[in-house]
Order: sequence, then C-alpha cells, then structure tokens
Amino acid sequence: MGVKAILGALVIAGMAAMALPAEAQQTQSRLFEVTKSGKLRVCQFPLYYSISFRNPKTGKIEGIDADLAEELAKELGAKLEIVEASFGSFIADLQSGKCEIGMFGVGATLKRGQAVEFSKPYLLTNLYAVTRKDSKIKKWEDVDQKGVKAAVSLGSYMEPFMKGYLKNAELVSVAPPNTREAELVAQRVDVIITDFPTAIKVTDEFDWATYILPSEKLAITPYAYVVPQGDQIWLNYINLFVDTIKLDGRLMKYAKKHKLDPIVAP
Repeated sequence: MGVKAILGALVIAGMAAMALPAEAQQTQSRLFEVTKSGKLRVCQFPLYYSISFRNPKTGKIEGIDADLAEELAKELGAKLEIVEASFGSFIADLQSGKCEIGMFGVGATLKRGQAVEFSKPYLLTNLYAVTRKDSKIKKWEDVDQKGVKAAVSLGSYMEPFMKGYLKNAELVSVAPPNTREAELVAQRVDVIITDFPTAIKVTDEFDWATYILPSEKLAITPYAYVVPQGDQIWLNYINLFVDTIKLDGRLMKYAKKHKLDPIVAP
C-alpha cells in the first residue's frame, strides 16, 4: 500500500472514530430519556425568593422558575418532579443523576462551568445589600466596616466574591435550612448580600427592610439553567427552550408576575 493510500485510510479511520462518541451520545441523551419515561426531574432550591420559594402556607414552590419548570415539562410532555437541592449541592446532584436540570437562578460562573454546562442566560443581575431601616448601614460603603456581619448563602456565587471583596467586615456563610433572611430578622447579622430577586422580595415582605445598591455594579452575573456535561443534545434543547420563551413572551410574562422584569436577559 502506498503512502497516500495509508494516509487516506488513517483519515477515514480517524473520522469514523470521531463519529462514534457523537452517535453514542445521541442514543443516551437525557432528551430521549425524559420523553420516553414521561418524567422530568428538576433540581430547585426551595428557599429562593421570587425564583423557587416554598410557600409555607401551601407547601407549593413559587417563583419564576417554578412556573418555567412547569412550562418545560409541558413542552416535553412529561410530569414534573421537583428534587430539592441547594447552591452547595446542585453540582453533585446533577453529576449523580438526581435530576436532569437545575432551574433556580443559578449564576453562570467560569468556576462552575468547569463541572457543569450552562444554558443561554435568562436573567442578569448584580449585587445588592439588604438591611434594616434602623441599621447603622446607610450606604454601600458602610458594609465593609469593622464590627459588621455580612451574610451570604453558602455555595452561592456571592460567597467567593465577597470573601475577596471584604477587608474589614466579617463574612457569614449561611447553610440550609437556615437562610440569610432569617439571620437578618433575628438580627444575628447586620446585612445580607444578595441579588435583585431577593432584594425586591424581602423589602416587599418586611416593612423594616431596605436595600442598598453599590455605587458601581458589582459581580454582574447571568442566571442560566444548568445541566450535566457531555450531553449536547439536551443542552441544545434547553437553549432552544430559552430562546422560545423569550420570543413568545412567556419569559417576560412570568418575570413580570414575580417583579423580575427589570433583569430579564436580552
């Protein structure tokens, strides 16, 4: 066999080898599994105001992602099953197969992107401080002062950012089932560092609460849906879902319902 023939054979063999994983992936996609089983398991953090918050009176999870998870299940012709997760556990939950997708306002960060795949963004937010109206904290610059306790949710994208940002204040990482909001209500912390959804919800719910914006936007972060790595077909479908709800108005409809329309991603 001549050199050209050998090279040709190697190229053909290489192309065939490259095609095999893609073919195998197609037969194993979560899209096929969900439509076949008729069940969609969605990881949600049930303590996230306006996003996926369990109403203590009804026991039902409410918020923009509670509504949009229902819409996704409807598109797939599947029954929705909520799997409770947290910002500290959702990556492991996805990797271990507890759910097919996380839908609870997960910040799409480069660090998380090393372990999971993110859809196109549907919300875009930055940091807010929420405190009491009678607090010594009147402006953003008052947050990073000695004696101040600032709370963040354990595992949130705000946690590593604030660890690097704060020089004088004490950072308190709050783990479920405890919440930043409860810590503020009990006055165990002076301020909570949060995003737009929680800032709006807390100030709506409690007349003693107020929110403060930094002088410049900090930690601008896209919120996206999150899926396990290695399933391009499933990711493509979720991206199509995000594009579709933007175009047909469902995203804005549910954003307005939960007062999140100012942060809808373009």
